[in-house]
Amino acid sequence: MKPRTSARTLSLFSSPFPPCPSVGRIQRRHVFSSSSSSSSSPPALSPSKQRPWLRVAIVTIAAAGIGAYVRSQEGSKSTTLNPITFTPYYLVSKEPVSSTGCIFTLKAPKPASDNGQVYDEAWRTGVWSVMFKQPQLQIGRDYTPLPPTSVEEDEESLRFFIRRDPFGEMSRYLHGLDMGTRIEMRGPQIECEIPSDTQHILFIAGGTGIAPALQAGHTLLSRTDGTHKPSIHILWANRSRDDCVGGTNDNTMTSKSRASWFAGLWKPSPTEPSPADSSKNTAPFSSLLVRELENLKAQYPGQVTVDYFVDEENTFIGKKAILDVAGSTAPAEEPQKRKMILVSGPEGFISYMAGPKLWAQGMELQGPLQGIIRELDLKDWAVWKL
Repeated sequence: MKPRTSARTLSLFSSPFPPCPSVGRIQRRHVFSSSSSSSSSPPALSPSKQRPWLRVAIVTIAAAGIGAYVRSQEGSKSTTLNPITFTPYYLVSKEPVSSTGCIFTLKAPKPASDNGQVYDEAWRTGVWSVMFKQPQLQIGRDYTPLPPTSVEEDEESLRFFIRRDPFGEMSRYLHGLDMGTRIEMRGPQIECEIPSDTQHILFIAGGTGIAPALQAGHTLLSRTDGTHKPSIHILWANRSRDDCVGGTNDNTMTSKSRASWFAGLWKPSPTEPSPADSSKNTAPFSSLLVRELENLKAQYPGQVTVDYFVDEENTFIGKKAILDVAGSTAPAEEPQKRKMILVSGPEGFISYMAGPKLWAQGMELQGPLQGIIRELDLKDWAVWKL
């Protein structure tokens, strides 16, 4: 599901064997009986001197049994990703996307035929995530895999866009790892199902929220056939151009929205600024994520559009940017087809766009629709916060 903004504390692992106080008590009783019997009983009647091999045999058999059980449990650990137990993967690549973010590639220790089935089912369903474990602090955090770029990668490895957060225990831990380091994770966890009758998706992404946007595009567009051609429009907001170098807008009108979501948290939207049009960006190269977006557009021509918004260039996602997309599909155009608005990014970004999510009874809930999307009162659009 996109990267989650809150960490989950994991329970410490404990031994499968309960403590056995009876062994200690037997040893202590034996010590006391042997010392007291030295003055009242013949030495020949002492159990420790009569049958010392019995105690050695019991301890040896118990130790052998415990060792065999542990070895059997280690040998039976599956290399197939599953949502119950943590599966070991290994860091094989770390490619910089910007000055603060990298794409991490993790590979299973050996090819597991079931992994392909697990991934395929998740990709067909919708947006999904896995939980990484930080072994020292025993905490976990959810991250969203990026869609595969090849068939081989689909079965053997997973990729993640992870930004280094100076205050994030997990991101600092991951960015400090060396190649070949073992990383344990479990999943998949379905964050949002994309129904088969979905025709249009408007994805509003902030920062690393682009990862679930790419997932949604991969799932939706893979259903394309001769009669069904769904579409996705992505609005991607970043604080600096460094995060989306080379990105150019498909809809230039959306580049002049009114206010940053960050500013909107504290004060009303200011008047229209004079933003620099990001569609005129002439960077000599594109970042890895921009290239993946361009590849998606090339693979599905006419079905994907992307607009970039950069705080430092005074371009922000506002009501007009959303209406330019949502208003372009008339409610009566295809009444039997589903239209979805998905929002992903930092907590403040989601709250500004659609209202905060809520926690109740240990579960994360969607919460009521608020923010600027509610103010737009869009009909026939289902909204989901990731």
